[in-house]
Amino acid sequence: MPRKTDARARAIATAERLFRIQGYAATGLNQIIEESGSPKGSFYFHFPRGKTQLAEETIDLYLANRAAVFRHISANTTGDAPNFFHQIFGAIAAEMIVDDFQYGCLMQNLANELSVLDAELTKRVARGFVDLTEIVAEHLRGCGFAAARASSSAAALVAAIEGARTIARVERAPVVFEALADIFCQRCL
Repeated sequence: MPRKTDARARAIATAERLFRIQGYAATGLNQIIEESGSPKGSFYFHFPRGKTQLAEETIDLYLANRAAVFRHISANTTGDAPNFFHQIFGAIAAEMIVDDFQYGCLMQNLANELSVLDAELTKRVARGFVDLTEIVAEHLRGCGFAAARASSSAAALVAAIEGARTIARVERAPVVFEALADIFCQRCL
């Protein structure tokens, strides 16, 4: 039996998994509570504002984890844009393979749904895309890219990742990530 103090973490992990697989609107609180094994009273103790608060905290944790991956890859590829591109696309592809192509990007799924449902959650997701884009741009500036080129390349990379996730999920294959890594490396020449 899971520890009761783990109820908050289990609810967030369950929400992330369900939002990534089936989306926000299709995921009900009862499903999250049931699949996380969290008692209903415990759930509302941790998330008094319900699903919206749970989504906020899930977004924040997901973004923190994404940013950590990007920063780790950046630190391991200092000054080396081609290797950075290959590792970023490779990490996303590997994650999708491990998850059997079931999981979309939490941010992409929520962005597709929330713009008409919740302006505040939409702003939080948008800020996440901006933060990830800035991590990439910072790395590229460190590789000698001019500021404007670093910014445009970073925006293109983040957009490409989101599109590639969708294609890889449908095709159930990571080939699109390899193609994107090659194209981005050509931009370095």
